[in-house]
Amino acid sequence: MFKVIAIALLLVAAAVADKDATVLKNEFNINPEDGSYNYAYETSNGIKANEGGVGGVKVEGGAEYEVDGQKVLFTYIADENGFQPTGDHIPKIPDLIARALEYIRTHTPHDGPSLKV
Repeated sequence: MFKVIAIALLLVAAAVADKDATVLKNEFNINPEDGSYNYAYETSNGIKANEGGVGGVKVEGGAEYEVDGQKVLFTYIADENGFQPTGDHIPKIPDLIARALEYIRTHTPHDGPSLKV
């Protein structure tokens, strides 16, 4: 959750750095009964972000902005598996490492008896 908030703050800081930028959209809703929430904002300099979910359980969101004329777009999920961002600017896990991790995941006993040393 901390990473998600940090990203949102960085995007807001980027908007503030552009003195001519104005906020075009700013929505925030929270349901205190179940902890669910969603927010979305957009600025005149092309920054857009949104997120929704249940705090401490699962959230999904994304953002869009420009760096040196290149559009950066990413989405993410944060849940029991951690923070999982996706985007073209995020380095991919090399194929050999991905295959090794999958092999370990599928060949490691999780519920069986522990090995004795």
